[in-house]
Amino acid sequence: MPLLAASVRIYQTNSAGDDLDVIDPASNKVVMKIDGIEAAHGVAFSPDGGRAYITCEADNTVWVVETKDGRVVAKIPLSGHPNNVAVSKDGRRVFAAIVTAPGAVDVIDAQTLKNFKTIAVKGNAHNVFVTPDGRFVVEGSEVGKSITVIDEESLQRVWNVDFEEGVRPITFERAADGSTGRMFVELSHLHGFVVIDFKTHKEIERVTLPDEPRVGTPHSGAPSHGIGVSPDGKMLWVCSSVASGVFVYSLPELKLLGNVATGSTPDWLTFTPDSKLVYVANAGENYVSAVDTRAMKEIARIAVGEVPKRNGTVTVP
Repeated sequence: MPLLAASVRIYQTNSAGDDLDVIDPASNKVVMKIDGIEAAHGVAFSPDGGRAYITCEADNTVWVVETKDGRVVAKIPLSGHPNNVAVSKDGRRVFAAIVTAPGAVDVIDAQTLKNFKTIAVKGNAHNVFVTPDGRFVVEGSEVGKSITVIDEESLQRVWNVDFEEGVRPITFERAADGSTGRMFVELSHLHGFVVIDFKTHKEIERVTLPDEPRVGTPHSGAPSHGIGVSPDGKMLWVCSSVASGVFVYSLPELKLLGNVATGSTPDWLTFTPDSKLVYVANAGENYVSAVDTRAMKEIARIAVGEVPKRNGTVTVP
């Protein structure tokens, strides 16, 4: 299907399938599939929206895909088995979390499409992110129970935070001066999240999600897996497998606003650029929930492939 100018798309990886679904938020329908990518894990995009970078667990590569037509440009070999992926704010580098022991972050040159550096971290790398100001790469390890922060320019490790449990998804709040303010961290066995002051590297708060509704069960030791700050910076959305849905907090005060039922094992979420919609991947039921963020109401269920987990939003030029 041809794209209109500046079309927004939601990319949904299917962790137990062999394809990736692309959703149009205007119609809440799947408008394109990328086939043949077995056990896709993470997805991230070039700043201009022209390319998607997708980690493929089956062949230990990053797939480079043109977002306009789904054409596969390259498959970049990695140093080991990948999990999540991130892209630098200037688009020059792609970072892949390597979960193979002892754990690392691979760095890819986005122009040459070559993997040129492997950065050792503490424990098998699960998720990797770039901070809102673009200055740092943040890696979380479930096995290592730690976060490693890497300077994006020098590619040197600069500090780390240790926890009593494994690190799961992470999201970030932008400070008033444009730097990274707070970091919201989900941990294994915690039905909630930890708040870290990015400047002091210290834990400043720990938030436990409500016990009700209790309609689901904690999944894989992660009762909360999936967390995100809306693009307008006004809301924090947190997945809960216990509630089979998402809880919503206002920012910056972290006041609970309510919850939305989505489906079994919500695992990841992504917003449209205008913050009006959030898409929640329900790994236990093979569909994505489209949620109106203002009404806090599910407005559509979109059938996708097997065990949908990571997703991401891109504006295609």
